[in-house]
Amino acid sequence: MKTTTFLTFVGDQCGKAEEAIQFYTSIFPNSEIKSIINYAKGEAGGTPELIKYGVFTLNGTEYRVSESNFNHAWSFTPGVSLFVDCSTENEIRTLFEELSSNGGQIMVPLDNYDSGDYGFGKKFGWCEDKYGISWQFNLSE
Repeated sequence: MKTTTFLTFVGDQCGKAEEAIQFYTSIFPNSEIKSIINYAKGEAGGTPELIKYGVFTLNGTEYRVSESNFNHAWSFTPGVSLFVDCSTENEIRTLFEELSSNGGQIMVPLDNYDSGDYGFGKKFGWCEDKYGISWQFNLSE
């Protein structure tokens, strides 16, 4: 058995999935877009410019993605986020800054760590990127 995170871009984010995964794979090491299948013309759920099903990896971990132009009553929420364990200060800062800038938002700043250990690492930060995906970063060393 294997579990995989599946990201569905809907609403205002529909049409941005390919841009998002190109961005993610450009900033995480050992990452690639493995496959993208677009909707066929006239196929329910999307148009030929939208991703029906895609697979990509971030630092070797596989993710799946889709887009739908149906009127869904949901989208991404910070209640579910991607948790990234970083091994260096440079790595956590670079990834956090890349994902929280250009339309993203910081929910817990990296430099707001004066209150001590969160219980799982030496430094922690939480942000949402410009696509609405929530990311938690932890400096584990």
